[in-house]
Amino acid sequence: MDNVNVFIVEDNPVQSEALVDVLETHNYNVIGVAENFKDAITTYLTRKDIDIVIIDIFLGDHPDGISFAETINSLQETKKPFLFLTSSTDKALFERAKATMPFNYMVKPFNELELLFSIHIAMEKFYGQNDVFTKDDSDTIVSNDYLYIQKGKSLKKVLITEIIYIEVEGRYCNIITEKGKFVILISLAKIEQLLDTTMFSKASRNFLVNTGMIEEIYPSDNLIVLSGGYKVTLSDKYKDIIKKNIVLR
Repeated sequence: MDNVNVFIVEDNPVQSEALVDVLETHNYNVIGVAENFKDAITTYLTRKDIDIVIIDIFLGDHPDGISFAETINSLQETKKPFLFLTSSTDKALFERAKATMPFNYMVKPFNELELLFSIHIAMEKFYGQNDVFTKDDSDTIVSNDYLYIQKGKSLKKVLITEIIYIEVEGRYCNIITEKGKFVILISLAKIEQLLDTTMFSKASRNFLVNTGMIEEIYPSDNLIVLSGGYKVTLSDKYKDIIKKNIVLR
């Protein structure tokens, strides 16, 4: 994301410098760093260009970061999305922080990809963009051109055009691409809504195929052969796929 203004509330200069370095490397604008509650409130109320806030729970010896978040929530007209970043693992503090409805709660030392992923999701959810899968157990960002799929501690970028087909398996979908297989927690119906219907079509109840990846269709055998030699079932219900503009090779 470019031109997103980030405000950091962090009392440790080493931590704040690390955050600034990562954010600026990825084209975020850091418009200020506050080390205590008073300065955080002053900056928040005077700067009208803040887009998102990253908050350390402990400012000095007190959990003033939570108090700051509670204050943000009380200012409905100027409320901005925020993330917590903390070294605290205290359960009571976690519950209090959770009650403020942050977009994420990250434990130090922060993971760069997790941080970027969290900011991306927070911005899309808060500002009402429509290119994100927003279910609570989401592990995927869907845009017009790509997916970001959570794999362990990293985010794998997958171009939509690289997807060969998608297969439902229980509550999960297997996304088969030119670079490998990815498994995400999302229904086939939901991902079908998010993808371009001119590019993807249902082949059967459990398969969604990239029509540009179709190599051959065998209507009498109810079979589609895709790029890479993949084969999927073509059910009678979805044979309208043949009527689309597909070049059979």
